[in-house]
Amino acid sequence: VAGYGEWTTKTSGRCISSTYNFTSDSFSNTTMLLPFNKVIVIIHTIVFIVGFLGNTLAIYVMARYAKMNTATNIYILNLAVADELYILGIPFIGTNSVLSYWPFGEAVCKISMTADAMSQFASTFSLTLMSIDRFLFVVYPVRSVKWRKPRLAKITSCIVWVVSFLIVLPVIIFSSVQEDFKTCNMSWPEPHDVWSAVFILYTSILSFFGPLIVVCLCYLFIVIKVRSARERAGLTKRRKSERKVTRMVVIIVLVFVFCWLPFYTTNIVNLIHIIPEHSMDIYFSVVILTYVNSCANPFLYAFLSKNFKESFQKVLCFQKANVARAAQVGGGGGGGFCIDYSCILGYCPQLTGCIGWLALDSPGC
Repeated sequence: VAGYGEWTTKTSGRCISSTYNFTSDSFSNTTMLLPFNKVIVIIHTIVFIVGFLGNTLAIYVMARYAKMNTATNIYILNLAVADELYILGIPFIGTNSVLSYWPFGEAVCKISMTADAMSQFASTFSLTLMSIDRFLFVVYPVRSVKWRKPRLAKITSCIVWVVSFLIVLPVIIFSSVQEDFKTCNMSWPEPHDVWSAVFILYTSILSFFGPLIVVCLCYLFIVIKVRSARERAGLTKRRKSERKVTRMVVIIVLVFVFCWLPFYTTNIVNLIHIIPEHSMDIYFSVVILTYVNSCANPFLYAFLSKNFKESFQKVLCFQKANVARAAQVGGGGGGGFCIDYSCILGYCPQLTGCIGWLALDSPGC
C-alpha cells in the first residue's frame, strides 16, 4: 500500500504492487525485483521519519497554543492530521518491499488502503477550505466574519472526514489481498478495465481536478479584489498579517499541486497509453513525490508563518536557555538553579520562565 499512489496505477494485464515489483498473469507467482528496490526502502524510511516528526510537531503546536486557534489554522491542523495518516502508511510499504508480498492479512489491507485514500481526500478538501477561507476574508471581510469562526471551522473539518469516508467506500468494498500475487490491491469485478478506468477518473476528479478548479477560482477573485483596492490607503497591521497568511496558503497549495499533478497525470495517461514496465522508475518517482508533499508542509508552516515559527521554537527549545537562581523554600539554605528548556512537559511555579523536564534538582524547582 504505498498508498493512494500504487493502487490506482496499473499496466495492461499487470498490477503494480506497493513494492514496485510487477507480476504478470503469464508469470504466475514469479516476482521480479527492480534493481533500485533497496534504494526505495531507504528513501521511504527517510521520508517517513521526517514526515512523521514534522507533522507530529505541527499537530502538537496547533493543539497546544491558543493563538493557533483560528479558522485557517484549524484547517491547517486538519491538513497535518491527514498528512500524518498518509505518512503512517509508509512502514507497510517498506515491509512489503523487503518481503515482496503483503504479510499483514486482509483486514489490515482494507484498513490501510481506506486510511490512505481518506487522507488524500481530506488533504485536498482541507486545502480547498483554506482557499475558500482566504477568499471570504479578502473579498467579503465584514460579511464573512460569522463564517470564519473557529467553532464552525472545527465542524467543517469533521464533515471533511465523513465525506472522505463516504467517497472511498469503493476502496473498503473492493480492496483485498490478491490470491495470485499476494499483493494488497483493488480487486475489481468484471470488466476489470472498465471498473479501474472509472475509479481512476472518479478519484482524479473528486480528489484533485475538481477541488483545483475551486481553488483557482478563489485566488482569481482574490487577485481581482486586491488589484481593485490597490489605490487605497496603506494596509493596517492586521491586514498585513492576514496578507501573509494568504501568501502562506497560496504557497502550500502550489506545492501540493506540484507534488500531486504528476501522479494524477500519470494515471490518466496510463489509461490512454500503457506505460511500459521498464519505466517503473516513473511510478516510483510520482508516488514518492506525493509523500514528499506530506513532509514539506510542516516546514512551510514554520518558514511562512511567524506564529508557527515562534511556537515551533518554543517546543523545540530553540530559545536561548536561561539560567536562573532558584528561590529559597521555607527559609532553607539550599541554593541551586534550574535551566529554562522553554515549554516541554513541566514547569517551576516559583520561577517565571523556569520550565523543563531537565530542570536540575534544587529547592526552587
